[in-house]
Amino acid sequence: MDFINLKKQYLEIKDEVDSSITAVLSHGKYIMGPEVELLENELKKYVDSKYSISCSSGTDALLMALLAIDVKPGDAIITTPFTFIATAEVVSLLGATPVFVDIDSKTFNIDPDLIELKINEIHSKTNLNIKAIIPVNIFGLPCDYDKIKSLSKKYNIEIIEDAAQSFGAQYNSQKSCSLSNLSCTSFFPAKPLGCYGDGGAIFTNDPDLNEKLCSIRVHGKGNHKYDNINIGINGRLDTIQAAVLIEKLKIFNDEIEQRQAVAKKYNDYLKDYFDLQYIPKDYKSAWAQFCLLAEDSLSREKIINYLSDKNIPTAIYYPKPLHMQEAFSKLLNVDLDNSFNITEDISSRIFSIPMHPYLSDDEIGQICTALIKVKNEL
Repeated sequence: MDFINLKKQYLEIKDEVDSSITAVLSHGKYIMGPEVELLENELKKYVDSKYSISCSSGTDALLMALLAIDVKPGDAIITTPFTFIATAEVVSLLGATPVFVDIDSKTFNIDPDLIELKINEIHSKTNLNIKAIIPVNIFGLPCDYDKIKSLSKKYNIEIIEDAAQSFGAQYNSQKSCSLSNLSCTSFFPAKPLGCYGDGGAIFTNDPDLNEKLCSIRVHGKGNHKYDNINIGINGRLDTIQAAVLIEKLKIFNDEIEQRQAVAKKYNDYLKDYFDLQYIPKDYKSAWAQFCLLAEDSLSREKIINYLSDKNIPTAIYYPKPLHMQEAFSKLLNVDLDNSFNITEDISSRIFSIPMHPYLSDDEIGQICTALIKVKNEL
């Protein structure tokens, strides 16, 4: 059994993908070839955004977004400690300070009710300039953007939507990647929409930001290759990856609906035995992961070992929160409260089971039967 079955997906669209890759090999435009522009047009239509800027990874998407709003030393960026390191890593790369806010115990997303408290704490205890909030749509579930946008407006703070896991999700009928003035996603192979390598994209409705991001993506390029008007990066998406994504996007809506069906079956089986991620009304998750909470870390270990014996793969997202990572031990602002009790509790108990559009009913039944059995034996 596969945790994510990319082989099955490939076989579904093998002829189309092979043909698209062959077309790139034939025309030989491997960097910024015609498929890149075609993909960007399809992506912005899907999201309902004016501009889509493809790039080399989800991490580079975040970095480019921060560069576009001129993040620098002395700036603070508010985000969650319950995410992959890339979210905060790019902040530190620019010399700015990541400031973490604890998560909601049900959705696992940043707790919007704690953000204003953190803003006030930053203002009262530090000289940092709060430049942006990066909400992370964890496991494919959008954050509470109404509350976050109200704080953004009140305190004049930018929002950068980290939609690395949530392309295809919805918030109040609005697509993820259109929930702020800057939104970033990842096309890492394991994401809901993934390519066959690294890739990402940024979305905006702002023409000035679009122009700057297109420059940043190619070493700060101006009118030509050797005219550099910004400090940028080598952030281009390979043409072959664009070709793959074009074909995958054609079946993406169907795959999102299949993910909903898998998640519903899991929920129906397991809701009486485990705490599951809560999906609020009018939210639609992209279900990048399906996560459960064990009673404690020891129970989690026993469950994972039992499933492993049954050849059922699992994963833990995330075993060590960012504020506990050695990389951030000297970067956290010591004047601020760096205790995150809910994050630490969730990290000690959470685990994920296989989630992809091609899980069969038999596989789902096998997984859930094993989970219920081991849960009853604990």
